[in-house]
Amino acid sequence: MKALLRCLTNPPTDGPAATVWLRLMCGGVFLWEGILKFVYANQGVGRFTKLGLPFPAATADFVALLEIGGGLLLLAGLGTRLIAVPFIIEMLVAMLVTKIPMCLGTNPLPAPPAPPFTGFWAVLHEVRSEYAQLLTVLFLFIAGPGRWSLDAALARWRSERSPALPAAPLPAASRVFAGQP
Repeated sequence: MKALLRCLTNPPTDGPAATVWLRLMCGGVFLWEGILKFVYANQGVGRFTKLGLPFPAATADFVALLEIGGGLLLLAGLGTRLIAVPFIIEMLVAMLVTKIPMCLGTNPLPAPPAPPFTGFWAVLHEVRSEYAQLLTVLFLFIAGPGRWSLDAALARWRSERSPALPAAPLPAASRVFAGQP
């Protein structure tokens, strides 16, 4: 459990500086989509009700707060791996809940504005936003937030605050196997 927590709270921060653009894109989309769920009922509670999700008002509010808070975290590059996990889950659930019914022609949501309205090609066209968000948060989970992030600043601060301790001498038996006198 400690190893998992260490992995989630200490992402690699030596990635390319251009990673900031992915964080800005992905974090911005989550942020404004979360705000929209509060501003327009058809994007929040109304949408969740049509989809048949349990406790639609509470679920919509929870998802909106997750997207707003998590979007801000991604924008800052703070807790990047921690917030990537619920975002990955959210995008998978969103794709399953909305795109399978679209493929089958049973979608309770309004049809797309232009053909195709149902089926495989409709799904491929309509899934583009969720697909881009999913792959971006997967990238940020694996590669980390990049050099221009609060996660990187915290890692630098931690390394300056507690410099590496000198290695402890090896026990006598281990020195023999390591080729040391």
